[in-house]
Amino acid sequence: MTILKNTPFDALEVGMTAEAERLCVADDFFVFAHSSGNLNPLHLPAEDGDGDGRPEAVAPSAWIGALISGVLGNRLPGPGTLYESQTLEWTGRAHAGDTLITRVTLTEKLDGNRARFATTVSIKDGPEILKGEAVVIAPTTQRSFDLHDIPGLRVQSHLHFDRLLAEAEPLPPIPTAVVAPEEANSLGGALLGAEHTIIRPILIGDAAKMHAAAAELGKDLSGYEIIDEPSHTAAAETGVRLVNKGRANALMKGHLHTDILLSAVLKSGTGLRVGRRLSHVFVMDVPGLDHLLFVSDAAINIAPDLETKVDIIQNAIDLAIALGIAVPKVGVLSAVETVTPKIPSTLDAAILSKMADRGQIRGGEVDGPLAMDNAVDIAAARTKGIRSAVAGRAEILIAPNLESGNMLAKELTFIAGAEAGGIVLGAKCPIILTSRSDDDKARLASCAIAALYARKATV
Repeated sequence: MTILKNTPFDALEVGMTAEAERLCVADDFFVFAHSSGNLNPLHLPAEDGDGDGRPEAVAPSAWIGALISGVLGNRLPGPGTLYESQTLEWTGRAHAGDTLITRVTLTEKLDGNRARFATTVSIKDGPEILKGEAVVIAPTTQRSFDLHDIPGLRVQSHLHFDRLLAEAEPLPPIPTAVVAPEEANSLGGALLGAEHTIIRPILIGDAAKMHAAAAELGKDLSGYEIIDEPSHTAAAETGVRLVNKGRANALMKGHLHTDILLSAVLKSGTGLRVGRRLSHVFVMDVPGLDHLLFVSDAAINIAPDLETKVDIIQNAIDLAIALGIAVPKVGVLSAVETVTPKIPSTLDAAILSKMADRGQIRGGEVDGPLAMDNAVDIAAARTKGIRSAVAGRAEILIAPNLESGNMLAKELTFIAGAEAGGIVLGAKCPIILTSRSDDDKARLASCAIAALYARKATV
């Protein structure tokens, strides 16, 4: 709870000073752009503002000036203060990542409950970047205000996926067997990945339908390899065969049932089995979360047993490592955080945690059972008395079953504003599963995830 108190005009004395420290972050600039209408790309992250080739965001000058009003309105004189005038002179610039010190100093008391302040903004341990003078009408009575009911803001940006795309695009495009991309959504995802040089699609399916879908998109397929195979079963088997021959390093689902594609992948003798259970991993860019979030399994294994969960966890750890997390933190979820025989998922979670301790699951830190709150929120974990490297910091969430995993992923997508890409692992190559509800960034992210995983697998 935050309580603000003011200093009434009669209690003000010349020389009084107040200051505030503020870390300048990129999200501040997005909020300012929306509230002010100033969409100058110089102030937006990931834009090359000055042409020197370095992505950077320059703090908007008016945003820096507004920091002065925060000190006047919150600290000195404080709540009840009204501006009469403010002069501003910028002597430098700030960028995302700078810590700014805003200071006001009372220089003169005027008639009519007015007060004059010298105002400055400086970079911490650095130069002054703004100076000026403010005249305000100070409050006349002492008051305090409880700010518990001020609503928060969430910036819906997906910078983690931007990073994945930036890492994948310079790589050689991964040859990808795209099975039955016979309508606009599925074909569009494959072509988008090709246009960003992430994949090199080999289009397998009914050629007439694929050309019709391309015409609907306004695209030309003349530069792509096309294998005309109207049967979805045969098209899936052809895609698997291309992987086994080394002509493709990834599979991508088009407009066909997932079970048809996976039947070809799992077919004895000709499929892509490698001795581990297949599982799907959602990779999620959740606004406000400072890392990628992995959710598994939400698409393949309906009611996984203990041995299957071992493979689900190992697949997710391997993917997280490929995407840049050195030692992934895995939270094995249940409804509660205590081992309870009446809830079988808590028993599995405890066993999986001990298996990881003994090296039967490798590459990550595993803890469970954890409820959702104490898996991702440190305060919730500490309230429950749970202290571990994973509790409150989980990067991978392992669901007890497909229903709960699927609901969790879709709740994050449609309620929390997350972007979700994902692939199937446990076969000879990554398998890209896209949904008709995916937007362009999600489709691209799934391609990038597959490319980065395939690169790691070949190193």
